[in-house]
Amino acid sequence: MTYCGIRYPGGTTMVTTPDGRLLHAARSLCLRNHSPTGFEWGYHGSGPAQLALALLLDATGSDRLSLRLYQQFKAEIVAGWGDAWALESKEIDEWINRHA
Repeated sequence: MTYCGIRYPGGTTMVTTPDGRLLHAARSLCLRNHSPTGFEWGYHGSGPAQLALALLLDATGSDRLSLRLYQQFKAEIVAGWGDAWALESKEIDEWINRHA
């Protein structure tokens, strides 16, 4: 079960969930509005913060846990990605278990 992201030439990004859905920012934007223009990764900014929150929300279903951990998840995981990335669901679970 893998989350995948790709940045296309021109800067457009797409993130898919393990079940093949596109990951959208709507739910995460209701909790924290860092980047209404979409997700990003590979640096410490607002787009990566929005993605980190959305990934944790999708993986855990918990607003509270996701809000508590997303900035650290951004710094340790999301900020280090290049143009394309893949992240196993179990890697998210393991990361959460080490930090929760």
